[in-house]
Amino acid sequence: MNLEAFKNLCRQGKIKWSGHAAARILQRGIGREDVINCIMNGEIIEEYSDFWIGPACLVLGYTVNNKIIHVVAGIDDYVHIVTAYFPDLEKFESDMKTRRRN
Repeated sequence: MNLEAFKNLCRQGKIKWSGHAAARILQRGIGREDVINCIMNGEIIEEYSDFWIGPACLVLGYTVNNKIIHVVAGIDDYVHIVTAYFPDLEKFESDMKTRRRN
C-alpha cells in the first residue's frame, strides 16, 4: 500500500468521513486538520487488505500540535476515514508503531 495515493486524494479533497470517525474525533479532541496532517506527513504501520471498505491501513503521524496520532483509513476513489485516536502504551510499544502482544 502506498501512502502517496492517500495524499493525492487528500490534496484533491476526496475524503469521506465515517459517522464513527466523526463522533470519535470530536470525543477525543482531534480535529479534521489533525487527521489530514497525519496522512500527509505520516507513515503506514499496518495494512489491512481485506478491511470492510476495501484496502485500508493504520497511519502513524502527528497532529498539527505535534501529538502522536493514529488514523485508520481506507482507499478507493476516496480516502475513507474510519477512526483516529491517540495511541497509548497499554496497546503499543514505546515506538507507537508496534502492537503489544497480550
